Amino acid sequence: MVDVWAWLLFFFTLIALLIILVYQLICLADLEFDYINPYDSASKINRVVLPEFITQGVLCFLFLVTGHWVMSLLSVPYLYYNVRLYTRRQHLVDVTEIFNLLNWEKKQRLFKLGYVILFLFMCLFWMIYNALEEDDHSL
Repeated sequence: MVDVWAWLLFFFTLIALLIILVYQLICLADLEFDYINPYDSASKINRVVLPEFITQGVLCFLFLVTGHWVMSLLSVPYLYYNVRLYTRRQHLVDVTEIFNLLNWEKKQRLFKLGYVILFLFMCLFWMIYNALEEDDHSL
């Protein structure tokens, strides 16, 4: 039963990561369609970048601590990319360059979104599998 609760925790952590990424994409779309000015868009995105990185790092750590080695290994490239962005000081959106890099920023976040959705489906599969396995053992 502990494994089901662990997968449930992973699931909600992935949902939080998904919400952060969708929020960033909405801010970029609002900027593209001129609903918001560049300063507000950049400040809104920059406010949630570090929570995104921390949430993803915690998720990778939780996979590692609970013994889900495959999921942990699959989440390492995303973690490495975030750490690389942070160490190179490229993790924040620059207000003066946001229009020049708009397509790149959207593609980057769409790729991250796809990666998180893949993880979400894998997590959902393992959560259901473990719940059904627990149900079979209780009979």
